[in-house]
Order: sequence, then C-alpha cells, then structure tokens
Amino acid sequence: MNTVIGTDIGLAAALLSKGELVALPTETVYGLAANAMNEDAVLKIYKAKQRPQFNPLIVHVASLEQANHFIDHIPGTAMLLAKQFWPGPLTLLLPKKNNVPDIVTAGSGRVAIRVPNHPLTLQLLQQLDFPVAAPSANPSGYVSPTTAQHVYDGLHGKIPYILDGGECSVGVESTILGWDEEDEPEVYRLGGIPVEAIETTLRQKVKIKKLISENPDAPGQLKSHYATHTPLHMGVMEEMLRRFEDEKIVLINFSNYHPHLPKEQQLILSPNGTLEEAAKNLFNVLRKADALKADVLLAEPLPSKGLGAAINDRLERAQFIMK
Repeated sequence: MNTVIGTDIGLAAALLSKGELVALPTETVYGLAANAMNEDAVLKIYKAKQRPQFNPLIVHVASLEQANHFIDHIPGTAMLLAKQFWPGPLTLLLPKKNNVPDIVTAGSGRVAIRVPNHPLTLQLLQQLDFPVAAPSANPSGYVSPTTAQHVYDGLHGKIPYILDGGECSVGVESTILGWDEEDEPEVYRLGGIPVEAIETTLRQKVKIKKLISENPDAPGQLKSHYATHTPLHMGVMEEMLRRFEDEKIVLINFSNYHPHLPKEQQLILSPNGTLEEAAKNLFNVLRKADALKADVLLAEPLPSKGLGAAINDRLERAQFIMK
C-alpha cells in the first residue's frame, strides 16, 4: 500500500466512508481514524497499530450535539466541562448508547468521546455522517506522533492517507475524565487539560484514578506505553549519572543543560522554561533522543503541576521495564 501525505479533506472523507484508515491531526497528537460505526474498519486500526483489542478507543465527533447521539446520559458536571473545554483536549468517559460497537469500547458500557480542536479535522468531521474512532497514529506502545512525518515513519505502507495539519499544538494526549457510581468525577488519564483547570470549572476537587493498568477500562492506561527503543530511566539526575557513568548517555532536560555532560548529548524540552512548551515538544524530543543511538536515556521529573503532571505520566510509562 502506498501511503500519501496531503491536505485533501474530501479525499480523507471518501476514504473513511469506504471503511479505510486515515491519520488525522488533532491539537494533542495525530490519530489513526476509522468509521466508529463500522466494525471491520475499526478492526483495521488494531491491525495497523498492532494494538491489543482489550485497549479501548476514543470516539471523535464534531460537536456536543453530535456526541449526544452516542451517549446514554450525561451528568451535569460533564455537560459543564464539555461546554467549557470542547473543542479541546478533554475526553469524557460516559455511558454509551447501543449504537456504539463494543469493539470501540473493548466491551465496556462506557464510551470515551471528545471534540478535537484542530481546524482541518473539525472540517472533516462536519462532512461525515458518522463519528471516527481514533487512537494515536503510531505502532502500539511507541512514542506518539505529533507531525505527519512521525505518522509516516511508523505506519507507511499500512494506511492509505495522512491528513497533514502541521505540528500538534498541545503535544500530549487528552485528559480523560469519568464518573464513579456516585456521579463523582475522576481522572483516568492525565493530559492536555490540567486537573487544576477542571477543578476550577467544577469548583470541587477531582479524584485521580490509578493511572496504569494491564487491563484498562479507559484508553491510555496501559502500564508500558509511549516507550522509546532506547531504555529510558527517570529519577534524580546526579544518582542516574553515577549509575550509568560507563554508558553512552543522552539527557532529556526541562529547560537547562547539565554542566557535566556535552551539549550534543542533551535535549531540552522547553528553552523558555514553560510546561506548555515542554508538553508540545515532549514526543518529538523522545524521538530525537531515540535516534541518537545512546545506551540509555535519562530524564528528571518536571514540576508536577499543570501539564507537568501529564508529562511526568508519559515519562514514567516510557521507562525501561525489566522483562
């Protein structure tokens, strides 16, 4: 299969309507999209990504009005958040209607749904008479893609078309929020909307559910995810430098170079020292670090506030795990 990169929304719509896969830009990362109502098309996502079918997918729609066609009921707090943050990097995990295929939700009675905030993809969704299911457009478990070229590097020959919308503006996946049996909100995945912003909107504290699992009940919860090919370790930098002093090291730093290592062995997430810039650059920096063919990649946790919590979550799950 010849994979083409382009900006033809009409072609993307035609391919999706025929049950084919199309990679789409969003503000978070690029998604690998299929008609969410077509089970055969959704199966192609799992095959192309080599993604386990017990890992549910996010459904993308053009508006809150369209989302209502697939949600059985929506709590008042969910409506408040949708009106505040959609379009945007917030996914709501809500009871699904029977028209949503079980393959999309991995058999769960809840569907993860959001309105993405990217002009090309919003135009495309408005042209379609169906929603799209779309996990990140990369081989399962590897670093998420934030450019069309990243998608091509991982999936060329497996999908027909990549809709090129430039570099993703947020750079980490959406925050996923669900509701417990008492209709209290809880975060299932840290992401592009900081927990603090959700709490400000709801005027209440929000629980953070255990964020990693080998049997996820929401997308983005797998324990090993976002991983580089080069082993990555996260911790106190001085201790890690001593531990790996005989190895070829590449450092991933927040905003400053480490004084005791050549700059060519270091990558900076945010030259301006902002968490927003670090989030936008995270996956691109991980890919660049991987390409340097070091023995190990080392990273320190960022300040765990705002988007820093989501960045730390991705780094923790990218860590090297002994088999």
